[in-house]
Amino acid sequence: MIDTGDIKKGVIIELDGQLMKVLDWTHIKMARGSAQVRMKLQNVRRGDIVERTFQAGTRWPRARVEQRKVQYLYGDGDGFHFMDNETYDQFAVSAKQIGDDARFLKEGTEVFVSMYDAEVLGVDLPIAVDLRVVQSDPGFAGDTATGAKKSATLETGLVVQVPLFVNEGDVLRIDTRTGDYMTRLQ
Repeated sequence: MIDTGDIKKGVIIELDGQLMKVLDWTHIKMARGSAQVRMKLQNVRRGDIVERTFQAGTRWPRARVEQRKVQYLYGDGDGFHFMDNETYDQFAVSAKQIGDDARFLKEGTEVFVSMYDAEVLGVDLPIAVDLRVVQSDPGFAGDTATGAKKSATLETGLVVQVPLFVNEGDVLRIDTRTGDYMTRLQ
């Protein structure tokens, strides 16, 4: 069980038969009466967001969410296929659950998947991924002093702004939180 004093961002609780992830919370102390906690919650399965207020001391069952390391195998029209690194079981995750994170996935990438009673709740990407440049305009001499940037298309279809010295075939490290260029590896 978890109560209002133990709530923090990212905790998943069971509320009204649904799995809810705490996105934000605020402790409110009234002049008269008991303290309250206002929480912004996201339904893990459906994705809708609600705001609820609870009395201080309210308790809920904590959802036992398991994190497993898996490897991305391939994507097809219906979803993305992964393999558990320990059991070698393969399973698919819908494109809706992956969302915009699909632009960082390439075959062989290791990610963490959140599971609740053998149901996949979501996929957590590593902080950075290494992707190859497949298309980029050439840089022009003399433009490097201004810190100019150009567009580069990566092997997953992601388009990022990169420095002028980046060429086709280079491997870049990309921040998955922001989608920004971090460094060139080759």
